[in-house]
Amino acid sequence: MPDTRTTQEIRDALLVAALGHVAFDGWGPATFSSACQDADVEPGLAESVFPRRHLDLAIAFHKLGDQAMAARLVNEDLSAMRFRDKVAFAVRARLEVAPDKEAVRRGTSLFALPQNGPDGAKLVWETADLIWTTLGDTSDDINWYTKRATLSAVYGSTVLYWLGDQSEGNVATWEFLERRIADLMKIEEIKAAARKNPLLKAAFAGPN
Repeated sequence: MPDTRTTQEIRDALLVAALGHVAFDGWGPATFSSACQDADVEPGLAESVFPRRHLDLAIAFHKLGDQAMAARLVNEDLSAMRFRDKVAFAVRARLEVAPDKEAVRRGTSLFALPQNGPDGAKLVWETADLIWTTLGDTSDDINWYTKRATLSAVYGSTVLYWLGDQSEGNVATWEFLERRIADLMKIEEIKAAARKNPLLKAAFAGPN
């Protein structure tokens, strides 16, 4: 009997089913096979939805977290926050919407493999881009790239710290994040001051 579910419904069913196995089998072939069985999806149909099987499942998991973060940012009143606090809130929200820290840990291990590195780097960049865009960034020069590059570094380092954090309520991670955001803001302040300085303005003319 043909599967009458929509492509999105099949994607969702496979991802939910996979999360029940990731803690034991990681984002690997065994998890993909188990997800097909649990979600009652034929392997061939599952591969048409996730061509790279377990790798695409892990990517879908990350993007689902991005979507949840963006929804939270849109629904929160951030108007009273300083911009640096908005960025910190966004990174924290991205970690807090993760349904399972172990699933994130396993995903980090998967994307640390050399053959998967480009996909992992792209996902981190897309998360940083989504944060800046959702918070209203309108830069269209070299700042567009530097903001996302520096936030990618902040986000990546915070994820690694969070994965090893055993403090109550992850308080150590949030303190670590505050320090990294402070570093990021210092860079932005230095760049702004340099652009206003007649002696340094010419140096920024080319890159900008």
